[in-house]
Amino acid sequence: MTAPPAPASPVRLEASLDPRLSRWLWLVKWLLAIPHYIVLFFLGIAFVLVTIVAFFAILFTARYPRSLFDFNVGVMRWNWRVTYYAHTALGTDRYPPFTLADVPDYPAHFDVAYPERLSRGLVLVKWWLLAIPQYIVVGFLAGGWGSGEHGWRGGGLMPFLSLVAVVILAFTARYPGHLYDFLLGLARWTARVMAYAALMTDQYPPFRLDMGGQEPSTAKVPAPDLSK
Repeated sequence: MTAPPAPASPVRLEASLDPRLSRWLWLVKWLLAIPHYIVLFFLGIAFVLVTIVAFFAILFTARYPRSLFDFNVGVMRWNWRVTYYAHTALGTDRYPPFTLADVPDYPAHFDVAYPERLSRGLVLVKWWLLAIPQYIVVGFLAGGWGSGEHGWRGGGLMPFLSLVAVVILAFTARYPGHLYDFLLGLARWTARVMAYAALMTDQYPPFRLDMGGQEPSTAKVPAPDLSK
């Protein structure tokens, strides 16, 4: 008997690896990204305030106001582009754009499906009590996050593996593909947890590592063999 396919996550994090990466640009990407850090600092403050407003909106109406939802998704999208460029994987040399909107031809993408209704009861507990096991995992993976979802504090598995990947790139001119897929899986897990904690979905993040640059498609259940 074939197991049913896993439900698709409402959180979509994707990226594509540049075919040719500079062997040494990664040394200064964090410096080049300073203008983004400044903008993301203020966006992070706004992210927290918007989430507080959304908390009360969900509690009383069971709906996340669409304009607030789109803003917070945009902040997380902006953050993902910057961290993909300068921290996580460092899989592109293309400078991130200054926009909350998705940029179709940029190699990093993030989105969350808008929920028409959210549980009023879950909003009271999911962001702290229910998410505690996931916070422990994310703390190990990412080493902690800055407020407003805009940066690592360091010390986690992802920063370490990202460093390993770019050191290999520097000496071989090739980015290790399997390590890239693993890093994207870790980033995807973390993003799902942060979207859940930010009240953007009621679907609990799976304890599952979906590796690779593209979101896994929902597997199809094979048709039964009628010949038997």
